[in-house]
Amino acid sequence: MKNVSQKLFHYPPAQKTDVVDDYHGTPIADPYRWLEDPASAETQAWVAAQNELTESYLSELSVRAELKERLTKLWDYPKYNASHKKESGYFFQFNDGLKNQPVLCRQTTLDDEPTVVLDPNTLSEDGTLALTMYAVSKNGRFLAYNLSQSGSDWQHIRILDMETNETFDETIQWCKFTPTAWTDDNAGFFYARYPSPDDMSDAPPSSHHRVFYHKLGTPQSDDQLVYARPDAPDLGFQPYMTEDSRFLTLHVWEGTDRRNRFYYKDLESDGEFVRLLDDLDAGYNCIGSDDTVFYFQTDFEAENGRVIAIDLTKPARDNWQELIPEQNDAIAFSLMVNNQFVIARLHNAHHWLFVYNLDGTLDREIELPTAGTIFEMGGKRKHTEMFILFLSFLYPPTVLRFDFATGTLHTHQQPQLDFDPSQYETTQVLYPSKDDTNIPLFLTYKKGLKLDGSNPTLLYGYGGFNINMTPLFSPTRLAWIEKGGIYAHACLRGGSEFGEAWHQAGMLANKQNVFDDFIAAGEWLIANNYTRKGRLAIEGRSNGGLLVAACMTQRPDLFGAVHCGVQVIDMFRYHKFTAGRYWT
Repeated sequence: MKNVSQKLFHYPPAQKTDVVDDYHGTPIADPYRWLEDPASAETQAWVAAQNELTESYLSELSVRAELKERLTKLWDYPKYNASHKKESGYFFQFNDGLKNQPVLCRQTTLDDEPTVVLDPNTLSEDGTLALTMYAVSKNGRFLAYNLSQSGSDWQHIRILDMETNETFDETIQWCKFTPTAWTDDNAGFFYARYPSPDDMSDAPPSSHHRVFYHKLGTPQSDDQLVYARPDAPDLGFQPYMTEDSRFLTLHVWEGTDRRNRFYYKDLESDGEFVRLLDDLDAGYNCIGSDDTVFYFQTDFEAENGRVIAIDLTKPARDNWQELIPEQNDAIAFSLMVNNQFVIARLHNAHHWLFVYNLDGTLDREIELPTAGTIFEMGGKRKHTEMFILFLSFLYPPTVLRFDFATGTLHTHQQPQLDFDPSQYETTQVLYPSKDDTNIPLFLTYKKGLKLDGSNPTLLYGYGGFNINMTPLFSPTRLAWIEKGGIYAHACLRGGSEFGEAWHQAGMLANKQNVFDDFIAAGEWLIANNYTRKGRLAIEGRSNGGLLVAACMTQRPDLFGAVHCGVQVIDMFRYHKFTAGRYWT
């Protein structure tokens, strides 16, 4: 094999300009400002030259074709999401292997053969139109579904009559981040959207979110404005109906703040929206209601989360009732099924699952197959079953069904892969960071691993935005460990693995903790003879791209390779582009 690693590369030149900004009296040069315009001829020429250089290297790798063939085979397995029971059957998304987009299917009963409701692959020639969200009407006849082009946040909504298989003429445009909330009469739904560019050309993009009601069979121009906040243009709204269809609720968000507001409107009266929770003092997730009593998962005065009840007729905080108190393991998410609370908790960076009665007493723990991740759960309060999409590093995404009547958990849909997980293992260790904080680290590798410092190791991290890094399943990681590599998965501060304190320990002025945690992971792997400096690669994407870029800059001696994906690294100007405005 030709040793391409010793080949001399001549990188395409990048023009340097004299752009200098003044930040509070400190001049900061920005010589590559011109690359901020992706549509300019100069930028496109530079990108093309970089891609040509990259391809010249990759094309000489003798293992490339073999690796591509193996990855294709590993990716070619059936993929399911959790089933959701509706009036007209069980709905789930399914990809039989290598389709661009999963297909929405329905079963009348679990014993029936699934039928295709909507195949997004037929909606575009290149397969880039994706189904991002859907909602079935109360009577089970109509489907409102959100479509996104090429991964854009912008979505449009179409409506399908599942009885006649005909699509309504209207298209609902200018939507982002919105569910559709059907009314009890099945005549229409509530949704949220932004103004069209023509309506508010002077306003910042993605501002002035508003809630509308759409009546089936009418143009969007006839939609009724239900709620708007011109005094607070950066607020966003997610409309939901309570299961009894009495209340329209609004989950009110702003940017990426974990805290939110909560408003509601009683549809049995002509009153206005009530701002029940408007202090932006915590996160409040409404998980159900009994008439005027609403149940919330919240971190108000409980960093690890708790469940409370608020009676709308006496909403003062002195009247709030705590049902499930805060515990050492943070609540990851919750819902109501079988007239009970189902709570997923984070225990040492993986999920445990519990069922509580309405008075807050523990009913049972549901034992999961291994230390892993609950990726999705489907169930409603009136149902006696729920579906769980569960996965781990060596456990492919599998749909489990829990029967509340019998208390049994069994496999409902499990993919078969050309991979034998019994030859590999995952372990978890705790290692000390720079300030001696213990950081969880998952290690996945082939059994019989020799700790001689020679193993190629890929270290992955994120550490931000209150996002937990529980175990994930990835065919690319399988290909890596098949070749003798170690996959190391660090659970850094800045995430939500151990509640809000863990999150805050890795944000703002504490951001260096995240970099220290990641660097310490690399040092621990080397000190314990898993690998050595020249054999240690690091990877991160988005906020994780910032992570690996910072660690590469601070400790270039420690890493042999860096994969910095869709990174956010211009800390002076990131807020001016795409979703960056939501992060400030």
